[in-house]
Amino acid sequence: MSAYAGMVTDLDTVFAALADPTRRAILSLLLEDDMAVTDVAEPFEISLAAISKHLAILTRAGLISQEKRGRVKWCKLEPDALREASVWMQGFGQFEPVNLEAFERFLASEFGDGDTA
Repeated sequence: MSAYAGMVTDLDTVFAALADPTRRAILSLLLEDDMAVTDVAEPFEISLAAISKHLAILTRAGLISQEKRGRVKWCKLEPDALREASVWMQGFGQFEPVNLEAFERFLASEFGDGDTA
């Protein structure tokens, strides 16, 4: 596999993971701090099994890591996974590098306090 093919595969995986609003909301939660899987699942009205599937997709994309601490599985945001996507978008000359503070503000505006009109 060429380096280009590997990059495209990685980008496809990252963008596919980001395409889902539940996964973007999970990333927003993890901007604050590492969280136990059960705490990640709490604000969502879907099963723990469904959250686990979303977490597996985010993990495969490298956007989060998961670690077992005792009997509890913890999730941690891996923001460097967005770097390759940012570099790729910069190639079009229309995009700035990913600013994690701006990304945090975007996620907060999308999924912030839960108030909807």
